[in-house]
This record gives sequence, C-alpha cells and structure tokens, in this order.
Amino acid sequence: MRILITTDTIGGVWTFTRELTTGLLEAACEIVLVSFGPLPNVQQQQWADDMQRHWRTHFHFVANDAPLEWMQSNGSAYTQPARSLPHLIQALQIDVLHCNQFCFGALPIDQPKVITAHSDVLSWARACRADKLDDSDWLSRYRALIGNGLAGAQAIVAPTRWMLEALNKSFDLPGDCRVIANGRSISPASQKLRKLQAITAGRLWDEAKNIALLGEVSSPIPLLVAGNSSCDGAGAPSALGTVRMLGPLAEDDLLTMFQESELYICTSRYEPFGLAPLEAALCGCAILANDIPSLREVWQDGALYFNDAASLSELLHQLHGDRKRLAKAKARSLVQAQVYSREQMTSSYLTLFRQVLARDNEVAYVA
Repeated sequence: MRILITTDTIGGVWTFTRELTTGLLEAACEIVLVSFGPLPNVQQQQWADDMQRHWRTHFHFVANDAPLEWMQSNGSAYTQPARSLPHLIQALQIDVLHCNQFCFGALPIDQPKVITAHSDVLSWARACRADKLDDSDWLSRYRALIGNGLAGAQAIVAPTRWMLEALNKSFDLPGDCRVIANGRSISPASQKLRKLQAITAGRLWDEAKNIALLGEVSSPIPLLVAGNSSCDGAGAPSALGTVRMLGPLAEDDLLTMFQESELYICTSRYEPFGLAPLEAALCGCAILANDIPSLREVWQDGALYFNDAASLSELLHQLHGDRKRLAKAKARSLVQAQVYSREQMTSSYLTLFRQVLARDNEVAYVA
C-alpha cells in the first residue's frame, strides 16, 4: 500500500506522523511524507534523511513551506499545496491520502482521504477563551478550510472520544468517524539517578498549555519548563516566579530531562491527547494532570489530578513528603502509558486504510 501522509513541523503532529510513518514502513507500506508550515529544523531533516537512506525507495520526504490552516496567514494554506499534491499523488501512484491538516480532504483526487483531527481552533477557543473568537477574514477562511476538508474525506479519526465530540460541536462530520489513540515508542528508561524535580514541556506560547499556572504554585521541589516561547505572533511569559525556564530543547535532550525527573506536570486546559506527558511517563515520570475530560480519558487512574494552583501545590507537597506514594504514582503512569504503543496505533490505522480502500474499490466496481 502506498500512502501519502501530510504533516507539519510544529509540536506533536510531527512526532505523531513520524511514529506512524515508521510503523507503516515496518508493516511493508510505502510512505510519502509531506510537511507544511515552517521548513524542517536540523533534527527533523536529519531524521528524514536517515529514513530515506534506510528505507530507500519505500520512503520519500518533501518539505513545503505553505502556511498551516490555523495560522493568521492561512490564505494559501490550501491553494498552494493544491497545485502540487494531486500531481505528486498521481506520479507516485498513491493509494490513500492521510491528512493531518483538515483542508486537504477537499483535494479533487480519486484516492480515498482520511483526516486525523489533532485539534481545532473552535474547540480550542471554547476551552481557552471566556468570549467567542471575533469574526474576521481569517476565521471565515479557517471555517471554510475545515468544513470543506471534512466534507471531502472518507473517514475522520481523532485521538480521543473527547476530541471527536468537540469537533462535531462545530462541524458536520462524515459517517465514518472513529477514535484511534496516538502511540509512542521510546527505549526503556535508563537506571540513572533521578532528581526530585517536576518538568513540563510543549508550546509555551499556546494559551491551551496554561503554563502561567506554574507561576502561582508553591512547590517544595524545583519546577522546570521546556519549549518554544513564541510562534505566529503568540508569546509565552518570559518568567514564572521561581520556575526554571529551559527554552527549546532538542528531542534527545528533552527525553534525557524526562529520565532525570520524577514528575511531569500537564497544566493544559485544552489537550486533545498530549504526547509530551506520554513521553515523560514512558521515561519513568509520574504524571500530574489538570483535571479535564480529555486527560481523564487518556490517563484514567494512571495520573494524579489537580484543579488549580492550590491543589497542585498541595499535591507537590504531599509527594515531596511521601516517597512511597510517589513510587506508586510513577508505576501507575508507566502502566497506562504502555497502552499507547506505536504497534497498536499502526495496526488500527492499517485496518482503517484497508477498509476505506475496499469501500472505494466497491464503488468503482459498481460504477
């Protein structure tokens, strides 16, 4: 099976598509990966080059700097790629298009199109803003891009039931909608000595991450924050009390920080899945999570939950004074994290791709 996967180079979508690409290649598929948004950084390009050397003709990578549909400059988010993607799909004899941007569901191609909904601006706004988003040309374009893409897709996937239902509050969805959890493969954590410290990581500029909460926390242990502080005009606080700001870290350095820490704090007020806490748990951290429905769905009893700065402060003080409770929390987080494997995710997507292909072939035969 030849699959073209679209991705972007910002945050978890890249990690997700990299994991899925690897799993599908191991399952004997041929993959064309096309990125949008900022051009790949050094580490991302190195990964793509390594994959190309290893998998040879079974893997191709194309970088495109068209803006993403949620960006303020989204006027060409669809029109620019729409001039090249159909030609690429035809030339490489692609069987299925897997879109990690909504808008490409509208491409006028014969191949079946599957969209993975990682998040959307309207559900983000409901979670992060007291008021509705102002009407604007940007928002009108965004609504049209997402609506047209969803209408043209044969199947929609979300990483949680919560995300699927949140998307359906704003847009009409096709009949085939399903939940496939994200998966991650990380080598077992080393046995190096850990520090009693808590870390969080992600897009600090994104209001959804709720990083400012940490500035209100009273903690007996060091708090560390890693991630980019600005993107597309949005910015994060430059200081958060006694919190140590690490800035953006390369993936290997971030995983090392996870392996050296006892705790990961997920402060998000909007988190359709959350790959960073999954990575941290696989590296041996106990997960402390904001008590929102999507994180409850993902972590169940594998995390300890808080509601505000006061309850997070209390939780940190309790764990600081109770190492047995901390050890149990780490063990529960690891058990839950291991549910979300690359193998399970890949198997579910392969089943879906085969089903949409079979339906497409049936329609072609009847016609």
